[in-house]
Amino acid sequence: MDESLSDFLDDPDGPDSKNPDGRTEADVLSVMRDRLDTAMAAYADSRTSQLDDLRFAAGSPDNNWQWPQYAVNTRQIGNGDNVMARPMLTVNQLPKHIRQVTNDQRMNRPGINVVSANGDAHAEVAEVFEGVIRHIEQISDADVAYDTACESSTTHGEGYFRIITRYEDPFSFNQDIYIVEMDNPFCVYLDPMASAEGEDADWALILADLTHKEYKAQFPKAKSVTSLDLEVGVGDEKPWYNEKTIRIAEYFYREATPATLCMFAQGQVVFKDDPEYEMYEMQFGPPIKERQSSRNKIWWIKSNGYEILEKKEWAGDSIPIVRVIGNRFRIEGQVYLSGIVRNAKDPQRMYNYQCSQEVEMLALAPKAPFVGVAGQFKGFEKQWKTANVQNWPYLEYNMVVSDDGQLAPPPQRVQPPMVQQGIIEAKRAALEDIKNATGQYNASLGQVSNERSGKAILARQHEGDVSTYHYGDNLSRAIRALGKKLVNLIPKIYDEPGRVARTIGLDGSEKMVKFDSTQPSPVASVVDSQDPNIVIEKIYNPNVGKYDVVVVTGKGYATKRQEALESMAQLIQTNPDLWQIAGDLFVKQMDWPGAHELAKRFEKTIAPELLNDDDPQMQKAKQIIEQMKGELEKAHGMLQNAHNSIEAREVTVKEFEARIKAYDAETKRLVAMKPADPVQAEAVQQQVPPIDPTKQMIEENKAMMQDRQHHHEAMMAKLNAAHASEQAEQQAALQPPQAPGEV
Repeated sequence: MDESLSDFLDDPDGPDSKNPDGRTEADVLSVMRDRLDTAMAAYADSRTSQLDDLRFAAGSPDNNWQWPQYAVNTRQIGNGDNVMARPMLTVNQLPKHIRQVTNDQRMNRPGINVVSANGDAHAEVAEVFEGVIRHIEQISDADVAYDTACESSTTHGEGYFRIITRYEDPFSFNQDIYIVEMDNPFCVYLDPMASAEGEDADWALILADLTHKEYKAQFPKAKSVTSLDLEVGVGDEKPWYNEKTIRIAEYFYREATPATLCMFAQGQVVFKDDPEYEMYEMQFGPPIKERQSSRNKIWWIKSNGYEILEKKEWAGDSIPIVRVIGNRFRIEGQVYLSGIVRNAKDPQRMYNYQCSQEVEMLALAPKAPFVGVAGQFKGFEKQWKTANVQNWPYLEYNMVVSDDGQLAPPPQRVQPPMVQQGIIEAKRAALEDIKNATGQYNASLGQVSNERSGKAILARQHEGDVSTYHYGDNLSRAIRALGKKLVNLIPKIYDEPGRVARTIGLDGSEKMVKFDSTQPSPVASVVDSQDPNIVIEKIYNPNVGKYDVVVVTGKGYATKRQEALESMAQLIQTNPDLWQIAGDLFVKQMDWPGAHELAKRFEKTIAPELLNDDDPQMQKAKQIIEQMKGELEKAHGMLQNAHNSIEAREVTVKEFEARIKAYDAETKRLVAMKPADPVQAEAVQQQVPPIDPTKQMIEENKAMMQDRQHHHEAMMAKLNAAHASEQAEQQAALQPPQAPGEV
């Protein structure tokens, strides 16, 4: 089974059953053969000319494909050795004109942008679509498919690429989408009534030849094919069956089934036979609007012309083939396609004729002899005979006197034959005709022309670009059609809940996103359990909302980055202070090894308020840091209050002890004096407080001071523990998350 069609749904009824519209297998094959005949008839004349254009563009001195057969026949001698009687030069000027178009496209590749198309769509989902499409392009080497199609359309008017799917690996049920080149456009037959890019095509066929061994290996249960004499197309002229190969056709066709479309009061739109219809009817009541519509299915069949070998349903809603055209004309029911070569063929033939004529005239012209009077060479015949092939240091001759007594002049060489001026002018005119036919002049080709000022050169270059602009624009339209097909296909391939897919940004950065096709909203955020403002991850549902595709053509990211580096260098030279606020961005644009590591280190030196980092882990780390700062400030205030209270208590105790000492000294003095007046002694005794209560107060104050000291030490221990916890949280939050299974 073809791996590229692994995403199709198996036909539950089998190949021998009837189709939903009642057609049998024989009916489907009959329609397929009729459509192939229709396409061949519609493209027959065009593809004959296209094949000749392709041969002409590939013409070289080894194949003579730029010479008409009648000219080849008249310039050859049929003596069995195929000796060339007359020269037939091929000086091919067309490749540089073709490359001027195709290489300009390579330098300005179209990029797919996804935009929201209705109110249910979400800008973040559109960005995810873009990232997944870049991932698809990268794993597919899509640039090869684009370049091949562009070169074919530019050369002869028609190129193709297609969409397939493959499983991620042999042990996975997840699939990835791929964009595949089609290097032989003559094997594709698209609905002749389809648009230029084939977006609305109702059917298409892709033909391929298999050897008998390959055929039996791929289709061991197929019937024995003995003769298939269907008509074949120009450029691929082999019968369906011969002694070496068997032709296999991939047949895509659209099948429309009538259905009733219903709208409910809350805006839900479903078909009447959908499973969701009954649920909506119970919830919202009968539908408010109904109309007749149709369901479109895309079927794929692989056949040998008379037997269906495989049959599947394609997951998308359009045929996964995209066409790139050059020039297209529809005349009397036939489609005519052409490229840049078609109108330049006659001027190129003229140039080849003139080059061949020039060489022929020079080759047939006699060599220039030496002319002298009779007797001048006598005795020196050997030197003069070999003067054309041997370098003699000098040549002697005899002095001869004419009849009138005058000395004859020395021997002289006759002027060699010159190319006719008419041939030179004809060659120059042929080159100008090639430029006029392709619309590319000297300025466009990088050659010196009559233009001298920069403005005049740019104007002529612009004129050449305008003449060939439609080739690149047609590629952009084809890539836009491809983008629409991918936007339709991605939700159906990445449909498993919890599916994780890779996205790629414009700068090449990679990011993993999670899909869930069952959630009602386009974007759902998983927040931290303690702080709902911290978003841990986001989950996307690409099935919600409608999205459109636009194509932007311009320079690639690498070129833009180089231009950004040069502009930033000029800004920093004029304002060195920018190093302090944007130095990391400047270093990040550089390509030398270690630039990204240096940019990360430089980023750490920039003020935090200048950095706008939306990483959930960084937000959580910053939140923890702020909380710890608040706790530290609170603990510091408590310690300061405790310290102030202890100092105040110590002052009070010291003052009280000083008073006690003063009272004690006064008491001792009075006892020593032994006063005679009992009244005075009693008064002094009453002024001195009792000794026991004072000592008790002193002991209480000392105990209070000890308690304050213990509290102070406990608060300091708690502060140190909080500081250590803060540092650990910061380090854990700033480290990158460990990949699953990583040790």
